[in-house]
Amino acid sequence: MSSIIDFTLHIDTHLANLVSHFGIWTYLILFVIVLIETGAVVLPFLPGDSLLFAAGAISMTPAGQEAGLNHWVFMVVFFIASVVGDSMNYWILRTGGRELLNHRPFSIMIKPKYIEEAEQFFAKRGAMAIILGRYIPIVRTFVPSVAGLSKYSFRKFLEYTMIAALSWTFIATGAGALFGNIPFVREHFSLIIMGIVLVTLLPSIIGLGRSLMKKKKQQ
Repeated sequence: MSSIIDFTLHIDTHLANLVSHFGIWTYLILFVIVLIETGAVVLPFLPGDSLLFAAGAISMTPAGQEAGLNHWVFMVVFFIASVVGDSMNYWILRTGGRELLNHRPFSIMIKPKYIEEAEQFFAKRGAMAIILGRYIPIVRTFVPSVAGLSKYSFRKFLEYTMIAALSWTFIATGAGALFGNIPFVREHFSLIIMGIVLVTLLPSIIGLGRSLMKKKKQQ
């Protein structure tokens, strides 16, 4: 966990090392990281927004351009990785999720009523959950899981996932390309990355706080 935190906070340094060692193969390495972040339910803590921002920034540096990196190509790579990862996540839980509920610890953590509530939620607010969830770390890993577990329409899921992934990759990578190499941003890169993480986590923190307050009132 500490290595993931270090990688996230000093992602510009780590990414520069990747580029210097692997050059054009950096595309494949970052593709796999984004794919795992969204596709593997057990690894939701891998960097997402900060990785895209840093990739956009390094593509505009002399080292990135010498390695043949381009922020437009990064956008395409991240878009494909996001859609494929979400789809994998969805189908893993849709095909095997119900079986997992018969075994511990899943049978304790996830009750049948939770599945019913998830089905009702996606029936009413599926588009909002999929599109907005893409912008929230950790949440974006679990939204496809819940959608698959509740057997939400894959056609609709894929449609909203593509919209979310396209906007997310364009905004995050584009912002890195535009602002990542401004002297002030480069000098305070770690603080800015920390700010990005905190801002993207804020909706989850607020939602958790409201949920806890609601439970206290019901007691």
